[in-house]
Amino acid sequence: MSRYALLARLEAKPGREAEVEEFLRHAAALARDEAGTLTWYALKLGPSTFAIVDTFDDTASRQAHLTGRIAAALMERAPDLFASSPVIEEAEVLAMKGR
Repeated sequence: MSRYALLARLEAKPGREAEVEEFLRHAAALARDEAGTLTWYALKLGPSTFAIVDTFDDTASRQAHLTGRIAAALMERAPDLFASSPVIEEAEVLAMKGR
């Protein structure tokens, strides 16, 4: 079971929701290239609220993700796409069900 996770909450600027969705779809391809990122989900929580949830086996992989291409792109695009800075929280996975 993956033990470590990240939860990022994103609030799109008005009128930028479609761009945020496209950004997240593109980011999925980058996540697939990260060996240490075990799962990666982009979620739409409401009309303008989004989240990213990803899991890792160890803190080194989680830290590599935080300094990787997705995080860099997220911070680069944040002023244009998001109403406020993304909130990124480290988390510990307590339980999961996988396929």
